[in-house]
Amino acid sequence: MKTVAKIVGGLVLLLVVVAACGYGYLLFAFPKVPAPPNVKFDMSPERIARGKYLNDHVVGCTTCHTQRDWGKFSGPVKEEVLGAGSESFNLGPAGKLYSKNITPAAIGSWTDGELLRAVTQGVSKDGTPLFPLMPYPHYGAMDEEDVHAVLAYIRTLKAIEGTAPDRQLNFPLNLIVRTIPRPNTFTKRPSPDDKVAYGKYMTTAALCGDCHTPSANGAPMPGMEFAGSVAGADNWEFVETGYRVRAANITPDANTGIGSWTEQQFIDKFKGFESATNTPLADHERAQNTVMPITAYAGMTREDLSAIYAYLRSLKPVTNRVEKFPDAK
Repeated sequence: MKTVAKIVGGLVLLLVVVAACGYGYLLFAFPKVPAPPNVKFDMSPERIARGKYLNDHVVGCTTCHTQRDWGKFSGPVKEEVLGAGSESFNLGPAGKLYSKNITPAAIGSWTDGELLRAVTQGVSKDGTPLFPLMPYPHYGAMDEEDVHAVLAYIRTLKAIEGTAPDRQLNFPLNLIVRTIPRPNTFTKRPSPDDKVAYGKYMTTAALCGDCHTPSANGAPMPGMEFAGSVAGADNWEFVETGYRVRAANITPDANTGIGSWTEQQFIDKFKGFESATNTPLADHERAQNTVMPITAYAGMTREDLSAIYAYLRSLKPVTNRVEKFPDAK
């Protein structure tokens, strides 16, 4: 019996040593990204204007990094705390996230290179790996000049003091997140003359696929790109509004997607909210509220919306009928 106990004890000790070594390796070997680059953003009025357009109507940095008013249509940001963070994101059993303060009060001491690395490679100033709900893989594949423009604009936000709550990532995600950041892969923005390629670039920058593509175990479901919510998927329903909301099918399927939409109908769908009244919703209206910041996307140019439409129409049609507002009566 003593021999058996020694063997068992030895195996347990070995497992502890292996686990400790693995944990140490994750801590010291990851995240695997380069040091912050030595860059300086162009703070010209033209560059800041481009960055404001992209931020306000395409990439939406302040949409996530500002608390939103879910009592109003499309959850507009609370302008008085623009960029101050603390918007919560529930990951279910995996944990909970809070957007960070990105005003100069919080990131004023960051170098431009540190800010660029965080946004495009997923590593904070202090080396903390960011959870990819912050879509750095997408931003890291954009045109570097566009990213510089957005960050130049972010530098101009009003400084607002405040610190967001710490994130809560449960095991094993708290370790897995260290392995996700990777070097950026900047690409050049296609010419608008290549409408489908330019539309793909803008669709990716606007993160359309992140909400409209179902995922399983953290990865997009093959063959379901842009097909909307699917029962059993990780992101089947959104509940930020207080009611269940499901992402629509935006593939060119004629019966369940946007295959029957004309380009004008697609553009008008957005532009119809460009002058939204921003008034509180009645109780019966809140069940049909949307988490999609369509009132922000409404400010996109007609040319950009047209290109996005062209790209979406080039996708494979997927038949997937979605009941978008299951709690509406």
